[in-house]
Amino acid sequence: MSDSLAALVASTCEEFGNDRTRMMDIVRAIQKEEGCVSSETLDLIAGQLGTYRVEVESVVSFYAFLSSRPKGEVVVRICDDIIDEMKGAENVAAAFAEELGVEMGGTTEDGKVTLERTPCIGMCDQAPAAIVNDVPITNLDESKARAIAKILQEGGAPAHLVTTFGHGNNANDLVRSMVTNNIRKRGPVVFSDFSSGSAIDKALAMTPAEVIRDVKTSRLRGRGGAGFPTGMKWDFTRHSTGDKRYVICNADEGEPGTFKDRTILTECPDLMFEGMTIAGYAVGSDAGIVYLRGEYAYLLPFLEDVLSKRREKGLLGTNIGGKEGFAFDIRIQMGAGAYICGEETALISSCEGQRGDPKNRPPFPAQKGYLASPTTVNNVETFCCVARILDQGPGWFAQMGSKGSAGTKLLSVSGDCTSPGVYEVPFGITLGDFLKLAGGENAAAVQVGGPSGQMVGPDDFGKTICYDDLATGGSVMVFGPHRNILEIAAKFMDFFVEESCGYCTPCRAGNVLLQGHLKRILDGRGEMEDLDYMQKTGETVKLTSRCGLGQTSPNPVLSTLKNFRPAYEVLIKEKKEEGFKAAFDIQEALGDSKGLIGRESTIYND
Repeated sequence: MSDSLAALVASTCEEFGNDRTRMMDIVRAIQKEEGCVSSETLDLIAGQLGTYRVEVESVVSFYAFLSSRPKGEVVVRICDDIIDEMKGAENVAAAFAEELGVEMGGTTEDGKVTLERTPCIGMCDQAPAAIVNDVPITNLDESKARAIAKILQEGGAPAHLVTTFGHGNNANDLVRSMVTNNIRKRGPVVFSDFSSGSAIDKALAMTPAEVIRDVKTSRLRGRGGAGFPTGMKWDFTRHSTGDKRYVICNADEGEPGTFKDRTILTECPDLMFEGMTIAGYAVGSDAGIVYLRGEYAYLLPFLEDVLSKRREKGLLGTNIGGKEGFAFDIRIQMGAGAYICGEETALISSCEGQRGDPKNRPPFPAQKGYLASPTTVNNVETFCCVARILDQGPGWFAQMGSKGSAGTKLLSVSGDCTSPGVYEVPFGITLGDFLKLAGGENAAAVQVGGPSGQMVGPDDFGKTICYDDLATGGSVMVFGPHRNILEIAAKFMDFFVEESCGYCTPCRAGNVLLQGHLKRILDGRGEMEDLDYMQKTGETVKLTSRCGLGQTSPNPVLSTLKNFRPAYEVLIKEKKEEGFKAAFDIQEALGDSKGLIGRESTIYND
């Protein structure tokens, strides 16, 4: 056993108080130093924390950005979501592979560079994109990929790949990122002038109950997509039994096509932190956690600096705003590449240093959440809205939007449109009007709400973006007439099969069945019975899955069956013989064998 490794593990665990619940921070820090969390390291961590090896190993094996095996000094993760694919990600990946001399998933012989694929990294408005270690690289093409590969092979640091900075805080010395904000339309709530501390001062002039009353009066609903009334959630949290309460901000926007929170975290973090502090006062909490997705690690030093400055101003810490006895502080918990952690109970599991497995409900987080204590979980945009509501008043906020959806909504638009980016628009805007803003008038299909949302066609462009019609956490993906709708749906199903935590059978197995039948149809082997089977299977998965991922994962199939049925029917074959179904392709099954022996089968040769 290496003395230096033992010393590193001991010092890292001590840095986090030898606290088992800080497992994510511990393994991330050790991997950053060692390149992986080896078998020997797993034992050392378990011994230092007084837990079992399997507990440590289960965390390391769960998250895509963690590894028990060595990788290259630099890991290039190429985004492979549908938007990046449309913009040429496959050509970029091929160029990297050829230049580095490795296959996807491999590491160069000298151990310098590993090449991998990764789901959406929040850069769909500037695709194709990749993450090189923690450095996002945007607007890639084949020539840029080859140039980057050469620099990395010659020992260049990922940070040196950034030669120009995006505007705003992307140029901040603590960010230094080439990412562009692409804020196309600023609205009155999130992207407007705000003075730090003004909302807190007004909140502290009220009682906690009055603050919650104002949030209720504003009709604010959660901006993550589900739309649960925020004031009601806070009320439940405040009145639940427990000695300690927590406020958690979900900054794990992993839904493909969503990147609005990235712009808030870059340009408006003060607004978000202010909203969290108000939530702490309202529910009786002194501790907040921001769960920041691993793909946004490049923003961590900047966000930590913003928190430090708020402490200096008396906006975090003890006696905030001069309010005797009101203490509240915020820490940032980094994720490590797991879409399921966008589900609030899985996120809580991750914050507790566990695998990102969803928890059974009830009890709900407001009753028993983080560390079994009452917890309110809201997303980045929701906390921004809270700060503005307390600053400007609930009536000001409630008069915007539609009847059932007050305020504005941030929408991330990407795909076949001329102006991809982030728009702050009032709830109630029609999809057609929004497409005009984004330059997507020629769309043949639009995915509203990411893969877990709805695929709609031109007949539905008159519908409104709100909780009661076209609900979305923020993602709007535009697809032109030349796109294959079913190939897009298949790509979404591949995503859900990959990202399912595997805990419950309906999601684990049902999505694979849907994926397989969709592939059969795309291959020209489908029959009309497949459509009924997919409809029933999709409904069963939605009804019986344990968490929100499984409950929405069949939507790519179900919404295209509903809105684009002719796209299926044109590929359906009539049965040639009654009672038989083309469920097996012998030539496909023999493919590997024919390749090994170098000839066609002498039996199955037609």
